Amino acid sequence: MEEEIKAEFKKSGFDLEDEEEVLKKCLTFCINYSLNPSDLISSWEVYYLNRQLNEPTVQDAEMDGFLLHLQKEQKEAIIKEEPDLHIYSSKDVEMILNDDDEDTNDNVPGTPTDRPEDLFSHAFNSTSLTNGNILSSGKPSRLVTPFGKRTDKFGVRFSINNMPNIVNRKQEIDHDNHEDEIIRKLQPRKRCSLMIHRSGPEPGCRFMYDRIEDRFNALENRIKKHTNALVASGLYEEPMDPTIASQKSVFTVGMICSDGEGRLNDKSTLLQSSVEHSGGQCVRLELQQLSCFSIFPGQVVGIEGHNPSGHCLIASKLVDSLPSVANDENLHPAKKQAFDKEIHLTDLSSHRELSMIIAAGPFTTTDNLLFEPLVELLAYAKRKPPQLLILLGPFVDSEHPEIKKGTIDRSFDEIFHLEILRRLQDYVEYMGSEAQVILVPSIRDANHDFVFPQPAFDVNPPELRPQIISLTNPGFFEANQVRIGCCTVDILKQLSGEEISRNPVDGKPSDRISRLATHILSQQSFYPLYPPAEAIPMDFSLAPEALQLSSIPDILILPSDIKYFVKVISDGESEGQQVKCISVNPGRLAKGEGGGTFAELDYNAGPDTINASIIGI
Repeated sequence: MEEEIKAEFKKSGFDLEDEEEVLKKCLTFCINYSLNPSDLISSWEVYYLNRQLNEPTVQDAEMDGFLLHLQKEQKEAIIKEEPDLHIYSSKDVEMILNDDDEDTNDNVPGTPTDRPEDLFSHAFNSTSLTNGNILSSGKPSRLVTPFGKRTDKFGVRFSINNMPNIVNRKQEIDHDNHEDEIIRKLQPRKRCSLMIHRSGPEPGCRFMYDRIEDRFNALENRIKKHTNALVASGLYEEPMDPTIASQKSVFTVGMICSDGEGRLNDKSTLLQSSVEHSGGQCVRLELQQLSCFSIFPGQVVGIEGHNPSGHCLIASKLVDSLPSVANDENLHPAKKQAFDKEIHLTDLSSHRELSMIIAAGPFTTTDNLLFEPLVELLAYAKRKPPQLLILLGPFVDSEHPEIKKGTIDRSFDEIFHLEILRRLQDYVEYMGSEAQVILVPSIRDANHDFVFPQPAFDVNPPELRPQIISLTNPGFFEANQVRIGCCTVDILKQLSGEEISRNPVDGKPSDRISRLATHILSQQSFYPLYPPAEAIPMDFSLAPEALQLSSIPDILILPSDIKYFVKVISDGESEGQQVKCISVNPGRLAKGEGGGTFAELDYNAGPDTINASIIGI
């Protein structure tokens, strides 16, 4: 079994350091947790991604952390099988010894204590909370400073500075008492132009009425769109039926799918072609001749290969990206014009320059509903005013412990209007007409429709200033002619659990985070995964074009539970050129009982001239 484990690591592109010790411990894990080698390596890939390890090397030093990750997976599996089962922790024992009343304590707000936490809590790295002690940061709360006791506020965690202008001077200013005075002397921001691309469902729409026909048409249209784009490029011939036996090489287009319910692997990969070319039939796809690939269920690809038996298509080349589409190719101009008149926009800027602050929810810590991180973020935005403040849900998080327990005495709409909209109203009134705020909902918003794609918030009462604008989820808009796409569904994390890849034997391993974000561009879809994750309420009857990327954005905002990042990615080769895009994951503004991160970005004409910072709050 040790040899099988070693072979599986090599197949996934991982080298072994301290090989004997690593294999011995991995063998123990397989025996203790009843895992086969392929399942163990799948778990290691998830652990490797979440820990943001730099080198594709399995080290003995990581085995303890990997053990905790396996324990977490086992615990989740047990809870899923027996939802009423309670796993006792040291906190439960202390509560019994001290004769504490758990129900009473849950209803009384208090200051977080240093009591021991759940033994398994540090292995969790999801924002889904099973109790108040498990944090989205994946750390036990005793290792996280409560929000009100922080000392290092607004510390820069990561930065890119390659734009030699006045913003660089601001980045170099020390955080001392003279900072505000110097910033006030900087040239004031000008209001940015906004153009909203309205392609998603409207507020108040009916949903969860999709039919099998809607799903079939959505998938078939994706395959047809890719087929037409590849043929129109002139680089590929007309697709053929991949299920017909033939000794000669053919070109075909289809969707990757799995022949089972488990995770995709190179032995279970099928290719489903279009109804036009094969009647929608599937054929097994053999990938052994490919030196490198990266595939996932729902991905539409072009395949060159031959099918000698009629039962298996042996791939010799895989095409996973499309030629770049023209800007706004699929966008009706009346939609943009109508919205321009509605909000009385200023003229378009002659320069593609934009400053923005980007933050993703939750916006309050798990120990209260005071929304202190949001208050701090708005205070920072007042001191260093951006042209655009982009806030992505969840705003009223359905996973918050107090909301899950039903201990609040206000409706979700009241919390949203009093804690979120009222604070944003105060912010824009204080900042003046130059400030603009974009809101993007999340399927975790307790006060909004649980459906994806998701309509915008209905936040247009007469007293609300027009500077606060709500988008659909996913959303696409332009600010100063800078195209920005955003989606609050954690597609990166979901893709990371489904994707399989092979790195070239003699090539440098690719950056997996960049590769996952690039799939969004190459598939020209905000959510290319199919079937969707279990927790995603996908409705194919609601404007399926809402999930499409009508053009490659300049900035792609993808909030995720994985570690924050700002990366320049490309949609792959398109007629010998590469279209670059800045992908941003700002992290979560609140993580458990502590603060999280947000992103500050200054864009100037292109992805190579930006200033970007990830700031801890």
